[in-house]
Amino acid sequence: MEQDVESPISTRQPKLPKQAREDLIKQKCTKRKIQRYVRKDGKCNVHHGNVRETYRYLSDIFTTLVDLKWRFNLLIFVMVYTVTWLFFGMIWWLIAYIRGDLDHLQDKSWSPCVDNLNGFVSAFLFSIETETTIGYGHRVITDKCPEGIILLLVQSVLGSIVNAFMVGCMFVKISQPKKRAETLVFSTNAVISMRDGKLCLMFRVGDLRNSHIVEASIRAKLIKSKQTKEGEFIPLNQTDINVGYDTGDDRLFLVSPLIISHEINQHSPFWDISKAQLPKEDLEIVVILEGMVEATGNIQN
Repeated sequence: MEQDVESPISTRQPKLPKQAREDLIKQKCTKRKIQRYVRKDGKCNVHHGNVRETYRYLSDIFTTLVDLKWRFNLLIFVMVYTVTWLFFGMIWWLIAYIRGDLDHLQDKSWSPCVDNLNGFVSAFLFSIETETTIGYGHRVITDKCPEGIILLLVQSVLGSIVNAFMVGCMFVKISQPKKRAETLVFSTNAVISMRDGKLCLMFRVGDLRNSHIVEASIRAKLIKSKQTKEGEFIPLNQTDINVGYDTGDDRLFLVSPLIISHEINQHSPFWDISKAQLPKEDLEIVVILEGMVEATGNIQN
């Protein structure tokens, strides 16, 4: 039994004139580069400039430290501890210097404020031992120095506050599930086609990990500049895109890849945009997926 096989026919593109080829190259080179409002990695491409009230960042110093980059955060972490150790080490050395302990190092009958404290280096080491509660036992405070006892109490309390603040800051920064978004995959392109007799905008989202996103919900925003009826121009206006809020389809059980659908009807921001006009529109669709990470219990978005 013979079977008809269609042989592939190689079609040659007509050779364009030189002028036409040059114009085509110019069009590719001068193609307008679209600047994104939100980058593919989820970070907003917005830079704050001309901020005069910078003191507001210091009023919420904890959040400011958490938002810093890792290299600055680690630098501040090391500097805070080093400065506090040096500061209290200087005070311990001043107490020994004012009391005359440094002049009676070989006098066995002299009762110093801190035993075996013979200079600034030993005072600095004693400051580290006191604040970190190491206590090697070689240098120890005596009961003949009330000012030293008061300083010991102050350094212990302030050291506990510094530890709570800095360790808490590092813990919050480490536990942020920013890298969890690396395993949440969106489709490269969104499509507009018919689905159940309705014109819909659709895209797909999936999770690559075995640990799921609990109570996941999805939202979408249309970023587009608009002009009001009164003539006011609003740059980067945000409009909600209904992806199932009314029917509950925006709440996802993200075990397998899901198709998110938006019906283009009279209430859709795409209703007045034609097929020919769509490629010329300067707009951006931002999809926000948020939920609770099953492994850590942190909120991911």
